[in-house]
Amino acid sequence: MSTHESDVHTISPELPAMFDGMKLAAVATVLYIMVRCLNLKSPTAPPDLIFQDTPLNRFLLKSCPQLTKEYIPPLLWGKSGHLQTALYGKLGRVSSPHPCGIRKFLPMQDGATATFDLFEPLGDHRTGDDITMVICPGIGNHSEKHYIRTFVDYAQKEGYRCAVLNHLGALPNIELTSPRMFTYGCTWEFAAMVGYIKRAYPQTQLIVVGFSLGGNIVCKFLGENMTNQDRVLCCVSVCQGYSALRAQETFLQWDQFRRFYNFLMADNMKKIILSHRHSLFAGNSAKMIDADLSRLYTATSIMHIDDNIMRKFHGHSSLKEYYEKESCVHYIHNVNVPLLLVNAADDPLVHESLLNIPRTLAAKKPNVIFALTLHGGHLGFFKGAVLFPKPLTWMDKVIVGYANAMCQWEKQKPPCQSGHLSESLCAEEKA
Repeated sequence: MSTHESDVHTISPELPAMFDGMKLAAVATVLYIMVRCLNLKSPTAPPDLIFQDTPLNRFLLKSCPQLTKEYIPPLLWGKSGHLQTALYGKLGRVSSPHPCGIRKFLPMQDGATATFDLFEPLGDHRTGDDITMVICPGIGNHSEKHYIRTFVDYAQKEGYRCAVLNHLGALPNIELTSPRMFTYGCTWEFAAMVGYIKRAYPQTQLIVVGFSLGGNIVCKFLGENMTNQDRVLCCVSVCQGYSALRAQETFLQWDQFRRFYNFLMADNMKKIILSHRHSLFAGNSAKMIDADLSRLYTATSIMHIDDNIMRKFHGHSSLKEYYEKESCVHYIHNVNVPLLLVNAADDPLVHESLLNIPRTLAAKKPNVIFALTLHGGHLGFFKGAVLFPKPLTWMDKVIVGYANAMCQWEKQKPPCQSGHLSESLCAEEKA
């Protein structure tokens, strides 16, 4: 046997073992990355709740078990806030229904035309009362978005009439009738929708619901004028950030890829603005239009767009003033109706420092419950066993469950234990 043949026979048995070792190392590396990125080791738990111990809050938590039981997301990917957010952003919801509604057009004083879609209940409410949910969607959203359609269909089946605001300029097939579109905290269109519902249905009571940016708008609406809380049973806000001014710095950070999400939202806002450029920039000189469009094209963040375009719709002199005036943090303490604030700890858009606002509010005000889930991302909150999510999310069930509990409380409560009455008024009644 030659020396060359001897070497071949000596080395070749070791090669398969070496390759097997490399394969095992590669598989281990992939599994480690999956476990870390998908957050698979994270436990499931009930939401962290902050509230004052009142008869109403005890009743609500007992009657809405979703708030006190574990939220269990899909096993393989549901513990990643990024994937929850991405699935919401791309699909909205799975197997989304198509509720049938009527579109209403409301002329505004400045020449704008607000629109909302009205969906009648598909059965009687469990209390027998007439209840309307007035719903404000997230940034650039409207009644045709899948997550809105899924929630409306579920609420209709539970006996609720639903009115869904279409943010000014968000619907691609509806032209603007004035040089203005929706902004972070303008409540004019939402107020017009609520006013219409109150006039058209004088016996109805209202459940106010806001998603993300819509949560900011509804809380600001209720707090900026106390009469706005008339006939309102309660309010639910999901995944809002409470203060645009405080969020501004966090949106420029790469932590949790927040800067990347900022870029994506800015790109979406660009598309909406450019689709209405003829209406929004009408009356300006050609030179001003070119300058505005140039700044818009080069904008890489929501803050750039807000500073160069959005704040000017309401005449704010600076970005700081715009964010100060349009954030609900300055108004939410005036909300006296029962208020449920929901956020997720893994929401990549809402920095954890912003959650001190609802924590402090719930600790100080007896009408507020703050619920913070471990998982859910931004408006995700998908449920499911292993891989495929269910059509209805934890968020959908919590909102309707809380609303059902609130309606039941109003139906059977003692006269002095209304969510609207203060302790001093109760004492006066007892005296």
